[in-house]
Amino acid sequence: MTNPESAGQGGGLTPGLYLVATPIGNARDITLRALDMLATADVLAAEDTRSLRRLMELHGVALGDRPLVAYHDHNGARARPRLLAELAAGKSVLYASEAGTPMISDPGFDLARAAAEAGFAVTSAPGASAVVTALTLAGLPTDRFLFAGFLPNAGGPRKSALRDLSGVPATLVFYESPRRLPEMLLAAQEVLGDREAAVCRELTKKFEEVRRGPLSELADHYRETPAKGEVVVLIGKGDSGSVKEIDLEQEVNKALETMSVRDAADFVSARFGVKRRPVYQLAMRLSAKGESDGA
Repeated sequence: MTNPESAGQGGGLTPGLYLVATPIGNARDITLRALDMLATADVLAAEDTRSLRRLMELHGVALGDRPLVAYHDHNGARARPRLLAELAAGKSVLYASEAGTPMISDPGFDLARAAAEAGFAVTSAPGASAVVTALTLAGLPTDRFLFAGFLPNAGGPRKSALRDLSGVPATLVFYESPRRLPEMLLAAQEVLGDREAAVCRELTKKFEEVRRGPLSELADHYRETPAKGEVVVLIGKGDSGSVKEIDLEQEVNKALETMSVRDAADFVSARFGVKRRPVYQLAMRLSAKGESDGA
């Protein structure tokens, strides 16, 4: 499918869906191409219409008599048919997320998928992204990373989700609410080990903050000094998996001093990036040996 802009001559956009990235904090972080699209699209849709109106006003882009349609998690099923009908009528439809790049933790996914499945051209005007901005500032490896979105709110499911990610050989990136930040960091330490991490807050805004350190240190800091604003958490890769058996034995014994067999196996396997089953079996043997020695 060709880029719908490619056939556009004479100032207007050709029919299709245009996914436009918007600033994550600083209003000047918008591309010239995005402003051109905002000025010329036949129909505008936005996760937050008030935010898009303010952005257009700041940059002198007139809405005129063009429709501006709200499209978010709560009304997507109702608004989507209207936007698809506009596409079918040969209109250019622009969708903008509230902040950042559409499709990244964003309700526009269903709209883009429906448009593509219906055979309409879909293209993107890339720009600001909190995930990528945080990666550039965190000081953690960027050769491989995994964006995991928001973790579950409840403690048990949160730890389960972290365990599922424990063996991923990449920097882990999460969105988190400032209210849950200390608990999330503490849970990550318990499950993944005390890895190096970074908390990036209010990116591109006046009070931007990047704090780096072990998970335990960050958890203590944000428990004492509650965070405010938008938060991205990045967690470094676990220690190398090439660990000698004696090292594992020492680590498991140390973990068993304060943890159950199951928790010790989870903790050590996550920390060293090794398979859980052999670590669990080792923990069982060491626990049984400790009980017999103490008898």
